[in-house]
Amino acid sequence: MNEENTYTAEVETVNPQVETLKPHRGTTVLVLGILGIACCFICGIIAWVMGNNDLKEMDAGIMDPEGKGITQAGKICGIVSIGLQCIGLLIWIAVMILGVASKVVSGS
Repeated sequence: MNEENTYTAEVETVNPQVETLKPHRGTTVLVLGILGIACCFICGIIAWVMGNNDLKEMDAGIMDPEGKGITQAGKICGIVSIGLQCIGLLIWIAVMILGVASKVVSGS
């Protein structure tokens, strides 16, 4: 008996035009934004810049848009931290001016 064994294999074709998206950094941006509010305004600046750049890349289709909400929250936290630091700086300047002015008035 002459039996021929023929095996057929299913081959998946990979589309070379399919682009892989960069992973989102939403968690990183959010953590930096929270740290900016809690203790270090430099982290707030970094969160604002990273969040802004990542949102642009998400809108352009370069980055995974799944983390868009987290990235927006981190960016907002970064903006809030910068605002709070500016208010704190203005209050500090006002206290210093009032302190100097009170010494001048009292004659000490």
